[in-house]
Amino acid sequence: MITKELISPKSIVVVGGSEETQKPGGAVLRNIKESNFKGKLFVVNPKSESVQGIKCHKSVEELPQIDLAIIAIPAKLCPDSVEILCSKKMCKAVIILSAGFHEDGPEGTVYEEKIVEIVNRTGATLIGPNCIGVMTPNYTGVFTKPTPTLSETGVDLISGSGATVVFILETAIQLGLRVSSIFSVGNSAQTGIEEVLAHMDETYIPGKSAPVKLLYIESINNPDILLKHAVSLISKGARIAAIKAGTSDAGSRAASSHTGAMASPDSAVSALFNKAGIVRCYSRTELVTVGAVMMNKIPKGKKVAIITHAGGPAVMLTDTLSDNGLNVPRISGEKADVLLKELYKGSSVSNPLDFLATGTALQLEKIIDACENDFDIDSMAVIFGNPGLTNVYDVYETLFKKIEKCKKPIFPVLPSIVNAKDEIEKFKELGGICFPDEVQFGKAFGKVMGQHGSLYSTQLPPVDKKMIRNVIDKAQNGYLSPAQVQVLLDAAGISRAKEAVVDKIDSLKKAALEIGFPLVMKVVGPVHKTDVGGVVLNITEEETMIVEFNRMMNIPDTSAILLQPMLTGTQIFIGAKREDKFGHLIMCGLGGIFIEVLNDVRSALSPVSKIEAEEMIKGLRGYKMIKGTRGIEGVNEVVFNETIRRVSALCNAAPEIYEMDLNPLLGNSKQVIAVDARIRIEKR
Repeated sequence: MITKELISPKSIVVVGGSEETQKPGGAVLRNIKESNFKGKLFVVNPKSESVQGIKCHKSVEELPQIDLAIIAIPAKLCPDSVEILCSKKMCKAVIILSAGFHEDGPEGTVYEEKIVEIVNRTGATLIGPNCIGVMTPNYTGVFTKPTPTLSETGVDLISGSGATVVFILETAIQLGLRVSSIFSVGNSAQTGIEEVLAHMDETYIPGKSAPVKLLYIESINNPDILLKHAVSLISKGARIAAIKAGTSDAGSRAASSHTGAMASPDSAVSALFNKAGIVRCYSRTELVTVGAVMMNKIPKGKKVAIITHAGGPAVMLTDTLSDNGLNVPRISGEKADVLLKELYKGSSVSNPLDFLATGTALQLEKIIDACENDFDIDSMAVIFGNPGLTNVYDVYETLFKKIEKCKKPIFPVLPSIVNAKDEIEKFKELGGICFPDEVQFGKAFGKVMGQHGSLYSTQLPPVDKKMIRNVIDKAQNGYLSPAQVQVLLDAAGISRAKEAVVDKIDSLKKAALEIGFPLVMKVVGPVHKTDVGGVVLNITEEETMIVEFNRMMNIPDTSAILLQPMLTGTQIFIGAKREDKFGHLIMCGLGGIFIEVLNDVRSALSPVSKIEAEEMIKGLRGYKMIKGTRGIEGVNEVVFNETIRRVSALCNAAPEIYEMDLNPLLGNSKQVIAVDARIRIEKR
C-alpha cells in the first residue's frame, strides 16, 4: 500500500543529511530544498548544529511527528531509526537510500527483514533500501541529477534500478519528454514496481493523471498484480511501456518435452506484456522513444504522411514504417495538384511530401493543412533539420502550433541536434516532444501501433473439471500413462485419435481389428519416439504389424506399443509449460519434426482468449501452411483456436500440469485431432 505521506508529505526528515552534496544524504537534502518543498524540513545529524541552513537534531528521538523519512545512514543503524520513526513519531513513509542490505549478504538480509516487519506493523510504506529515492510534484526526494521540473501531464517512471533512472531521464530530456513522478524501488523489500503501479491504477483520473507509465523491471515478483493493474490502467486510457531485463533460458534447458524446451521465462514475460497491453522495449532509448510516441494523440489508423525537406531520411522512414506494419500511401488527385503548385519547383506531394531543403515555414503549414483536411491519412511525421544556412525558429514554431491544433497526430523528427540545437531547445521549452532519428522513431511508432491493448479474458470453453480432478488427484509426479492422458483429453473436449495400448501379440491383433488398417504404431516409454525409431506409419496388413511390434518392443525403455488409425492432415502442435509465478504458458505451431527444425511457435499466458489464440495462429511464420497452399488442404482455424483454448482450460482446472505436448495434431478443413499427447505432472 502506498500511503499519502509518501506522495504528498507535510513534513520530511533527512536522516544522515550533511553539507557534503557529493554524498546521498547531502545531495537529497539539497534537491528537496531546490524543489521548493512547501512543508516542514528536518535534518538528523549528530555531528552538526545545522546543515545547509537547517537546524540539526542529534537523533530521531528529538524529532516531532514526521510524515516522511529519507534515510542515508549505514545499514546497521537503519532498523533502530525506523523503529523510533514509525512507532513513536507516527512516520508513515520511509525511503532508505542506503545500501548494505540483502544484496550484501546474510547480515544485511536480517536488517532488511527487521525494517519490513516494522513498517508493516505500523502501516507505513517503505521504498528501497538501496535506491535513489522518489520524485513527485510535491518534493524531489532523490540524491541524483538531473532533477527535471515535474509536470502532471508527463510520464510516470518506475524502476528497479536507480542508475537506470538517471540514464532514462537524460535520454528523455533530449526528446523533451516530461516526467510526472519517479519511483526508484531498489531492493523492493516491501514495495515493488507492482505495488507502485497498483497505486497509480487506484488513483488514476482520466485526463488528469499522467497518461503514460514507463517501467524498468529486473524482477517480476507478482505477475498477477502487474497484469491486473496494467489491464485496469489501459482500460482507463493509460498506456504502458516496459523493459524487462535479466531473463534467462536456464530453466528451459532442463525441460524434457518439446514445449518445455521452447518455453522460457523470457517468453512468459512477453506473453504477460502482450496480454496486459504493455509495449515491450529492449533498451533505454527505445523505452523513451516509445514513451514519447505514446504522449501524442492516438492515430485512428495506420496511414502515415511523411513530410520532409530531406529525401534520404524520408526514404529510411518509409522503409521502417512499412517494415513495422504501417502504411505510407500514395497521395494523388486534384487537391494534391493544387498543393504542389504552392511549393517550389522540384517538390513532390506523392508521399513522402518533399518540399526540398529550401522549404519554408509557410509551405510546411500548407502541407500540414492539406494532410489534416484533404488527404486520406491518419497521422503525419515531419522531418525538418537545418543544413546550416539559416535558423529554423519559424519552422519549429509553426510545427508546434500545428501539433497543438490539428486533430491528426503530428510526430516531429528534428535531426539537426548541432545545427539547430538552439531552435530544438526552444521547441522543447514550448512543450514540444521531438525525435532525433527517423528510424528509431519509426520502429517505436510501429510498436505502439502494433499493440492491441489488453487481451485479458477469463472466458474459456467448458471442461469436465470433476473428471479432470479425479485423474490429477490420483496421479503421481511424472508423465501420465496413455490411458490417463486419454481421459484428460476427453474431459477437456479435445478430439483425439482412437487408440489402444498393447504389450502382447494377442491384444495387438484384437486392437488392430477394432481400429482398422492402415495403422500407426508408436512406442510407449521413450520421450522422443522418432529419434529411437519408435514410430511406424501406414501399416496396412497384419504380417508387417507383427514384425514391427517385435522390433519396437526391444527398443530401450519401451513398455508397450500405442496403436492409432492412420490419419491425414497438416501436422500442428499445441503445448503448455508451467512457469513459476506466471502460471501456464500455452504454445502453438507447426507440429511433427517442424517444431524443432523451424522453432516456429507463438505463445500466450493462460487463460487464453479467442483474440490471443487467433493472434498466435496468424503470427506463425508457417501460417500459409495453416491456410493451405499448393494443393495442400488447410487447417480449420476455428477448431484450432478452440483447441488452444481447451488446453488452456485444462491447465486452469489442473495447475499441477507442468508440461504438456499435443504433437502432432492433424488438422484439415473439418477437424483437428490429437494423435500423440504427453502430460507431465508436478505437484507442489
